[in-house]
Amino acid sequence: MDTEDDGLQEQRAALELRRVAAGWLAGFEAALASGDATALGRMFHADAHWRDVLAFTWHVTPVAGADAIVQRLLAEQGRVRARGFVLPAERRAPRLVTRLGTRCIEALYEFSTAIGGGAGIFRLSEAEDGLMKAWLLSTTLQSITGHEERIGANRPSGSAYSRNFGGDNWADVRRKAAAYEDRDPAVLVVGGAQAGLAVAARLNRLGVDTLVVEKWPRIGDSWRKRYHSLALHNSIHINHLPYMPFPPSWPTYIPKDMLGNWFEFYADAMEINCWTDTEFAGAEWDGPAQCWNARLKRGDGSERVMRPRHIVCANGVSSYPMMPDVPGLDAFQGTVMHSEGFDSGAGWGGKRALILGTGSSANDMALDLHSHGVHTTMIQRGSTTVVSINPSARLNEAVWDEPGTMEDADVIASSVPPPLVLRNYRAVVKRMMELDREIVEGLRRIGFKHDIGEDETGHQMKYFRRGGGYNLDAGSSELLIKGEIGLLQYDRIERFVAEGALLHDGSLVPADLVLLATGYYPQQELIRRSMGEAMVERIGPVWGIGPDGELNNMYKRTPQQGLWFIAGGLPQCRINSKFLALQIKAMELGQLGPL
Repeated sequence: MDTEDDGLQEQRAALELRRVAAGWLAGFEAALASGDATALGRMFHADAHWRDVLAFTWHVTPVAGADAIVQRLLAEQGRVRARGFVLPAERRAPRLVTRLGTRCIEALYEFSTAIGGGAGIFRLSEAEDGLMKAWLLSTTLQSITGHEERIGANRPSGSAYSRNFGGDNWADVRRKAAAYEDRDPAVLVVGGAQAGLAVAARLNRLGVDTLVVEKWPRIGDSWRKRYHSLALHNSIHINHLPYMPFPPSWPTYIPKDMLGNWFEFYADAMEINCWTDTEFAGAEWDGPAQCWNARLKRGDGSERVMRPRHIVCANGVSSYPMMPDVPGLDAFQGTVMHSEGFDSGAGWGGKRALILGTGSSANDMALDLHSHGVHTTMIQRGSTTVVSINPSARLNEAVWDEPGTMEDADVIASSVPPPLVLRNYRAVVKRMMELDREIVEGLRRIGFKHDIGEDETGHQMKYFRRGGGYNLDAGSSELLIKGEIGLLQYDRIERFVAEGALLHDGSLVPADLVLLATGYYPQQELIRRSMGEAMVERIGPVWGIGPDGELNNMYKRTPQQGLWFIAGGLPQCRINSKFLALQIKAMELGQLGPL
């Protein structure tokens, strides 16, 4: 009986949560439809937040404060005509959760607009007047009516090539499609790793003709050709690409060659048109024709000029290697290489290596060199955030650890506006410091410069702000603390000489190899090299945090028509490729609204 009673109580609690959530949603829709600002304002806490992704504003738009939210919602509603707000049975049910220390009801919902279908979440907590009000609302565009993704029940029939006796079969159709002998693509995607493949797959399912160009000989080489021991630092269940999850037999942390092979397979399975061994050499915008003149250099020495209406730069947060100006390094007689060119410590056994940098790549390479018997010393220039891969880094995967589908988790992950992102990271960092206390204290004892971010938001905001400055620790910290891997502060070095690093006190740190783990230029370096300085100035920063707290020029329209950027880890690319593809499709249809 106790078990039955418990089950009945759970059902009643679930029904009550749904009743409260449905009541709020109905009140919200009624107030929005009537244009009643007072009624709509009563739906929110005074300090509430709203993040819209395309659904109302055709942009990525964070809004803070109930008055500002009401004003913006009503300003857009006449055009958007949002309606049909429901709690769909197939979505994660409304539930009690604790978010940012607030016990609240969290509910996923769906709705329709004049353009298409949307989804989002809201979080309710009790206000001083006893009413349940929202302190977070998100709205995201998920589809364009009449142009839904060609998947599932809406999949292509295949009639153009299936049992096409005497005509082209599927392989013939694919070869012709990828050759572009008689046409130009609507979209040219530069880069064939997770960002380029994700957005190309999305565009394909929306019927937008897309070509991906990749400088390496094979799709996946951008991962295969990285250092020998590399594996992803976040776990598999958050890293799936759109439409095709990784096999359930795969390891928690995917090795780089495994990932590279999957990318190649994915491009074929998702029918993505790819030109490998092809360099994007440059492009100019043709205003009257509303397209680009894009130059592509093929591996056979030929050149093709394409005229796409859109160029998507998917060359990654890490684009071209950054080579620092290190005093005397040109006099060093050993081997100098950037981390991009490092493969393995094999062959360096018994030698001495200096690694300039203390980020994740530097630490991984130090582990690799040490495991091959190389006397390894890391040179630290600036303060570094150190986080254990497990358990600390796993804390940022929490939303995907919860029950429910990945699609629901992605909606939740894309719901949080910048001020709440910062609050969340600060809370997570406090827990990380508790979990990693012994490692951090040990590193500080040996003189390692450690920090938790300029505003105590940890490694995640360092990644979004500058793409580095942290180490997801795979074991090198313990070796540093034990002295098995050396630590040298850069400010102790006067200059490099033929034999190694000459210190200010006159002593020498000998070396046979100097590895520069000094990072990469941001994505606008591709624009600088291919489109010129004037275009860089026109579009402004790419990546990093803008005045609105969102990423600069990422996943959304830029000041240059037809120029788009996508980058990040697999979760960011999977989530935001949908939004980028929807914007391009809407522009192709002439439906993309004003900013």
